[in-house]
Amino acid sequence: MSTYNTNQRPNLVTAIAVMTLISGIVNIFWGLVASMTVLATIVGVVCTPLTVLPTILGIFEIIYAAKLLGNPPQPVRPSNNIAIFEIACILAGNAFSMIVGILALVFYNDLIVKAYFAELNGMQAPIAPSAPVLPRVEPEPAESMPAPAESAPSEEPAPAEPAQPSEPPVEPTEPDKPAKPRGPRKVA
Repeated sequence: MSTYNTNQRPNLVTAIAVMTLISGIVNIFWGLVASMTVLATIVGVVCTPLTVLPTILGIFEIIYAAKLLGNPPQPVRPSNNIAIFEIACILAGNAFSMIVGILALVFYNDLIVKAYFAELNGMQAPIAPSAPVLPRVEPEPAESMPAPAESAPSEEPAPAEPAQPSEPPVEPTEPDKPAKPRGPRKVA
Protein backbone atom coordinates (compact mmCIF):
# COMPACT_ATOMS: atom_id res chain seq x y z
CA MET A 1 0.00 0.00 0.00
CA SER A 2 1.50 3.34 -0.97
CA THR A 3 1.80 6.16 1.50
CA TYR A 4 2.27 8.95 -1.03
CA ASN A 5 0.52 9.49 -4.30
CA THR A 6 3.33 10.00 -6.79
CA ASN A 7 1.06 12.26 -8.85
CA GLN A 8 0.81 14.56 -5.85
CA ARG A 9 4.37 15.71 -5.15
CA PRO A 10 5.24 17.33 -1.81
CA ASN A 11 5.73 21.08 -1.70
CA LEU A 12 9.42 20.73 -0.87
CA VAL A 13 10.02 18.64 -4.01
CA THR A 14 8.23 21.28 -6.08
CA ALA A 15 10.37 23.95 -4.41
CA ILE A 16 13.55 22.00 -5.23
CA ALA A 17 12.47 21.62 -8.86
CA VAL A 18 11.53 25.30 -9.32
CA MET A 19 14.69 26.56 -7.58
CA THR A 20 16.85 24.22 -9.67
CA LEU A 21 15.13 25.37 -12.89
CA ILE A 22 15.64 29.06 -12.07
CA SER A 23 19.24 28.38 -11.01
CA GLY A 24 19.82 26.57 -14.31
CA ILE A 25 18.56 29.54 -16.32
CA VAL A 26 20.67 31.95 -14.25
CA ASN A 27 23.75 29.73 -14.65
CA ILE A 28 23.35 29.56 -18.42
CA PHE A 29 23.14 33.35 -18.74
CA TRP A 30 25.88 33.83 -16.12
CA GLY A 31 28.23 31.50 -17.99
CA LEU A 32 27.50 33.08 -21.39
CA VAL A 33 28.01 36.63 -20.11
CA ALA A 34 31.20 35.63 -18.29
CA SER A 35 32.49 33.86 -21.40
CA MET A 36 31.77 36.85 -23.65
CA THR A 37 33.41 39.19 -21.17
CA VAL A 38 36.51 37.03 -20.86
CA LEU A 39 36.82 36.59 -24.61
CA ALA A 40 37.10 40.36 -24.97
CA THR A 41 40.60 40.23 -23.46
CA ILE A 42 43.71 38.42 -24.62
CA VAL A 43 44.35 36.84 -21.19
CA GLY A 44 40.69 35.86 -20.95
CA VAL A 45 41.00 33.42 -23.83
CA VAL A 46 43.00 31.17 -21.47
CA CYS A 47 40.29 31.49 -18.77
CA THR A 48 37.35 30.72 -21.06
CA PRO A 49 37.07 27.03 -20.03
CA LEU A 50 36.42 28.14 -16.43
CA THR A 51 33.61 30.46 -17.51
CA VAL A 52 31.88 27.74 -19.54
CA LEU A 53 31.42 25.50 -16.47
CA PRO A 54 28.38 27.41 -15.07
CA THR A 55 26.75 27.06 -18.50
CA ILE A 56 27.23 23.30 -18.48
CA LEU A 57 25.88 23.09 -14.92
CA GLY A 58 22.87 25.17 -16.00
CA ILE A 59 22.04 22.64 -18.73
CA PHE A 60 22.16 19.76 -16.23
CA GLU A 61 19.99 21.72 -13.79
CA ILE A 62 17.31 22.36 -16.40
CA ILE A 63 17.21 18.67 -17.40
CA TYR A 64 16.94 17.57 -13.76
CA ALA A 65 14.23 20.12 -12.96
CA ALA A 66 12.25 19.02 -16.04
CA LYS A 67 12.32 15.42 -14.79
CA LEU A 68 11.08 16.52 -11.36
CA LEU A 69 8.32 18.74 -12.75
CA GLY A 70 7.18 16.25 -15.42
CA ASN A 71 3.71 14.76 -15.35
CA PRO A 72 3.86 11.83 -14.65
CA PRO A 73 7.08 12.30 -12.71
CA GLN A 74 10.08 10.31 -13.91
CA PRO A 75 12.02 8.12 -11.50
CA VAL A 76 14.96 10.25 -10.37
CA ARG A 77 17.04 10.29 -7.22
CA PRO A 78 17.93 13.34 -5.17
CA SER A 79 20.88 14.94 -6.96
CA ASN A 80 23.35 15.89 -4.27
CA ASN A 81 26.01 16.35 -6.98
CA ILE A 82 24.08 19.13 -8.69
CA ALA A 83 23.49 20.80 -5.31
CA ILE A 84 27.22 20.63 -4.50
CA PHE A 85 28.15 22.10 -7.90
CA GLU A 86 25.59 24.86 -7.31
CA ILE A 87 27.37 25.70 -4.07
CA ALA A 88 30.70 25.68 -5.92
CA CYS A 89 29.31 28.33 -8.32
CA ILE A 90 30.30 30.92 -5.73
CA LEU A 91 33.79 30.52 -7.23
CA ALA A 92 32.37 31.95 -10.47
CA GLY A 93 30.71 34.77 -8.52
CA ASN A 94 27.17 33.35 -8.57
CA ALA A 95 25.78 33.66 -5.03
CA PHE A 96 22.21 32.79 -6.12
CA SER A 97 23.22 29.27 -7.18
CA MET A 98 25.09 28.80 -3.92
CA ILE A 99 21.94 29.58 -1.92
CA VAL A 100 19.87 27.23 -4.11
CA GLY A 101 22.43 24.45 -3.59
CA ILE A 102 22.38 24.84 0.19
CA LEU A 103 18.57 24.83 0.29
CA ALA A 104 18.42 21.79 -1.99
CA LEU A 105 20.74 19.82 0.30
CA VAL A 106 18.63 20.78 3.32
CA PHE A 107 15.37 19.83 1.57
CA TYR A 108 16.80 16.47 0.41
CA ASN A 109 17.22 15.48 4.07
CA ASP A 110 13.55 16.01 4.91
CA LEU A 111 11.70 12.75 5.65
CA ILE A 112 8.77 13.57 3.36
CA VAL A 113 11.14 14.26 0.46
CA LYS A 114 13.08 11.06 1.14
CA ALA A 115 9.85 9.04 1.23
CA TYR A 116 8.65 10.63 -2.03
CA PHE A 117 11.88 9.82 -3.87
CA ALA A 118 11.89 6.28 -2.42
CA GLU A 119 8.37 5.61 -3.64
CA LEU A 120 9.03 7.28 -6.99
CA ASN A 121 11.95 4.89 -7.52
CA GLY A 122 10.05 1.84 -6.22
CA MET A 123 12.05 1.47 -3.00
CA GLN A 124 10.89 1.16 0.57
CA ALA A 125 10.30 4.50 2.27
CA PRO A 126 12.65 5.39 5.12
CA ILE A 127 11.28 4.94 8.60
CA ALA A 128 11.12 7.96 10.87
CA PRO A 129 13.70 7.83 13.63
CA SER A 130 12.29 7.12 17.06
CA ALA A 131 13.60 7.30 20.57
CA PRO A 132 15.93 4.43 21.45
CA VAL A 133 14.39 1.62 23.46
CA LEU A 134 16.35 1.04 26.62
CA PRO A 135 16.25 -2.28 28.48
CA ARG A 136 14.18 -2.32 31.63
CA VAL A 137 16.23 -2.61 34.80
CA GLU A 138 14.53 -4.26 37.75
CA PRO A 139 15.41 -2.80 41.17
CA GLU A 140 17.15 -5.12 43.61
CA PRO A 141 15.31 -6.26 46.75
CA ALA A 142 15.79 -4.14 49.84
CA GLU A 143 17.64 -6.88 51.77
CA SER A 144 20.58 -6.98 49.39
CA MET A 145 20.98 -3.23 49.19
CA PRO A 146 23.60 -1.74 51.50
CA ALA A 147 22.39 0.62 54.18
CA PRO A 148 23.04 4.27 53.44
CA ALA A 149 25.96 5.75 55.29
CA GLU A 150 25.11 8.10 58.12
CA SER A 151 27.79 10.53 57.18
CA ALA A 152 30.19 10.64 54.34
CA PRO A 153 33.72 9.65 55.26
CA SER A 154 36.08 12.55 55.30
CA GLU A 155 38.84 12.50 52.77
CA GLU A 156 41.47 13.84 55.14
CA PRO A 157 42.72 11.49 57.85
CA ALA A 158 42.10 12.51 61.43
CA PRO A 159 45.13 14.17 63.06
CA ALA A 160 47.29 11.61 64.78
CA GLU A 161 47.67 11.96 68.50
CA PRO A 162 51.26 12.10 69.71
CA ALA A 163 52.48 8.78 70.97
CA GLN A 164 52.99 8.90 74.73
CA PRO A 165 55.15 6.37 76.38
CA SER A 166 53.07 4.08 78.44
CA GLU A 167 54.25 1.78 81.12
CA PRO A 168 54.64 -1.75 79.95
CA PRO A 169 52.43 -4.26 81.59
CA VAL A 170 54.08 -6.00 84.46
CA GLU A 171 54.28 -9.73 84.10
CA PRO A 172 53.38 -11.76 87.10
CA THR A 173 56.52 -12.99 88.73
CA GLU A 174 57.21 -16.12 90.58
CA PRO A 175 58.42 -15.70 94.14
CA ASP A 176 61.89 -17.05 93.49
CA LYS A 177 62.39 -15.10 90.24
CA PRO A 178 63.05 -11.36 90.38
CA ALA A 179 61.12 -9.09 87.94
CA LYS A 180 62.98 -7.67 84.99
CA PRO A 181 62.76 -3.99 84.68
CA ARG A 182 61.77 -2.89 81.22
CA GLY A 183 62.74 0.35 79.58
CA PRO A 184 60.70 2.46 77.26
CA ARG A 185 59.77 0.94 73.91
CA LYS A 186 61.49 2.04 70.78
CA VAL A 187 59.18 3.03 68.00
CA ALA A 188 60.34 2.25 64.51
